[in-house]
Amino acid sequence: MTDVIDFLEQMGQDAQLRHAAQDEVELALSGAEITPELQAAILAKDQAQVEALLGHAPVCGYFLPGKEEEEEGDEDEETPSREPDEAPEHSGLRTAIPTA
Repeated sequence: MTDVIDFLEQMGQDAQLRHAAQDEVELALSGAEITPELQAAILAKDQAQVEALLGHAPVCGYFLPGKEEEEEGDEDEETPSREPDEAPEHSGLRTAIPTA
């Protein structure tokens, strides 16, 4: 498997190989110790087949923020309001004022 990864890494770093004609890529693959099935998938540019032959499946995940639980004593308290042009105290953003 490392031969396949090494070849794909080399292909990604070498613009001439990445954009080479099919026969040039085939020639480069013949010099690598990669199984014929993987060579065929690489030549076909079939990412799903390459992943399947390598035993990898795409993984996708996401996080959704949960609701904060309110404490019983906080129901009667009001949150302080800010003026419209007042920045939050802990903001990492700064406003640039152009000088004329």
